[in-house]
Parts: sequence; structure tokens; C-alpha cells
Amino acid sequence: MAKHQTRVCQRDSCRLRFPVPEDSELGERCPHCEGPTTLDDAPYPTFEARGDDEVTGPPLEVFLDNVRSLRNVGAVFRTADGAGVRHVYLGGFTPTPDHPKMAKTSLGAEASVNWSRHVNGLEEIERLADNGARLWVLEGGPSAVPLTSCLRDRGSEPIILVLGHEVSGVDPRIMGHCERTVRLPMRGIKGSLNVSVAFGVAAYFLRFG
Repeated sequence: MAKHQTRVCQRDSCRLRFPVPEDSELGERCPHCEGPTTLDDAPYPTFEARGDDEVTGPPLEVFLDNVRSLRNVGAVFRTADGAGVRHVYLGGFTPTPDHPKMAKTSLGAEASVNWSRHVNGLEEIERLADNGARLWVLEGGPSAVPLTSCLRDRGSEPIILVLGHEVSGVDPRIMGHCERTVRLPMRGIKGSLNVSVAFGVAAYFLRFG
């Protein structure tokens, strides 16, 4: 079990309060103003959110087609590990875990989740569809239905959740092979979430909702 301690900047103009690992030499100087700091109270334990939560949904895989951001892909791998996603398909120019900077956001999850690279994402989608895969695409548009209304439709067969480029979305020809288009409810001024955040919401809903 890891422990952390809180330090407080002693400069009245700053007073930054921040955590550092127990017994670490980090934090003796304030990271904001470089002033001196003191310990505030005793070290406290840091817990991981592990439990015996029941999985109520079907097995889940994810297909990322031309998702350009290394940070987004790394975040998807970390979420995939947490939600028990069993495979990540990386289509087009989506970066792979072979990239040396991937671990900064995936934090080791890239080593625990199976993945495969597919230069032509459409060809792989066609192969999956021909083999009877259940393809759900997370996308907007007039045919999209709220994911929250699909709880009873999940069934027990595996679902491959398809996500696309951060700006242009999912390739229409790929969408044409998907049996269902789902979207997240949006009530603000924006019409969508960051792709890795959207995947996290959808993955946990499908697995544990």
C-alpha cells in the first residue's frame, strides 16, 4: 500500500497545498513559487479502486480507426484495462503501443490488453462483419440512438465498439457495416466529448451498466 503526505508552502503569497510520496525529498521547495514547505499532518494511505464488481454486460472490444492523438490512444488502453476490454484494434494511422511515449498515458496498461494493427481499417471491419461480429459505432448523426437506451439490447454476445478520427469521425463505409449507431447524451453547448472520455463512458456502461 502506497502512502502520501501533504506539504504546504510557507509563503503567505502562495500557500500551495500539494501531495508527495511519503519520505520523498520532492516538495521541500514549492513547485509553484519555489518557497519553503512544511509537512501538514501524517502520511495517508493511497488505495486503488479494486473490487469484486459484477460484470453485467457482454465481452467488449474496441476498434480505433485513425484516432490520431497518442494521448487519446494511451487513455483508451488504460480504460480498456480497467473495464476488462479484451482486444483493441488499431486502424489506419492510429499509434500503437510500440511508440515510446505511449506509456505516459497508458501507464503500463498497453502491456495487459491484447491489440492488433490494421493499416486498412475498412478491410478489417469487413472481415469482422463477415465473421458475424456485432459492431456498434459510437458516433452522432440522425441514425444515432442514446447509448443509455440500449441496456437491454446488449445481450451476451461480444460487442466491438468502433470509434473514429477526433475531427472527421468514423469513416462512413465503416459505419455501413455496423449494426447500431449509438451516442452519448449531451446537454451542453458541445456536441461531443473527447474520444477517450467518450470511450470510457461507453465502455463502463456496456460492461457494468
